Amino acid sequence: MGYALKVTIDKDSGFCFGVVYAIDMAEEILEQDGYLYCLGDIVHNDEEVARLKAKGLRIISHDKLPELQNEKVLIRAHGEAPETYRIALENNITLIDASCPVVLKLQNRVKTSHDQQEKILIYGKHGHAEVIGLQGQTNGEAIVFQDIAELADVELPDSFTLYSQTTKSTDNFYAIKSELLNRGYDVKANDTICRQVSNRYEELGDFASKHDKVVFVSGKKSSNGRVLYDVCLKSNPNSYFVSDASELNPEHFNPGDTVGICGATSTPMWLMEQVKVALESY
Repeated sequence: MGYALKVTIDKDSGFCFGVVYAIDMAEEILEQDGYLYCLGDIVHNDEEVARLKAKGLRIISHDKLPELQNEKVLIRAHGEAPETYRIALENNITLIDASCPVVLKLQNRVKTSHDQQEKILIYGKHGHAEVIGLQGQTNGEAIVFQDIAELADVELPDSFTLYSQTTKSTDNFYAIKSELLNRGYDVKANDTICRQVSNRYEELGDFASKHDKVVFVSGKKSSNGRVLYDVCLKSNPNSYFVSDASELNPEHFNPGDTVGICGATSTPMWLMEQVKVALESY
């Protein structure tokens, strides 16, 4: 006798448009040329990366870029610092720029602020590809922090402009802004958070609360995945994080459970479908 689980995939989960755009571009060139270099993981999902590597995608790190000559290199949705474009020019590298338009707009704003001699704070994850690209617009002068506690030991200028990585939570961004204003700083806040991501925070809570159990599918490297999984957990304590179907634990489910499957902006739909098939086999 099976579990007869009722399994639903969240229709709003899966790749954001920036990732769809980058992967479409990569696949087009792979079909045409048989291979393509990509600077860093095209998406923070090992399964999707493996799928594209099998088609000829070659992932390289930033320190390998200067060794390439006369090649095509894909810039992923997270965007790049000016240095990358400079190396490409010197080495006759054709950049296939799949930077997300939301990220590009933010890069331009940060660069303009920096050119106007504004001091800049960036709320974002240390070492994240997007944040490195943003900091590059300021010659590395921007102060990056992922938690307001980090600013305790930092001597901040009296007035500055506050920016955010595009995938951060809007609530946290505004809480940080008001806390800094309360501390007496003159803060100009630029909300550049991607609405496709921030709307997902709200919708996901609803989705999670409507099911007995929730399976959240995401790569372990996805910062957006961590945040969205926490949203699920808050709405439904019976939420489980898996990177693929092999990590499911049948003991978490009871016969007749309704199970919701959802994922990060870097989780491919085919991976969520595989998880659904596995759950329905119980």
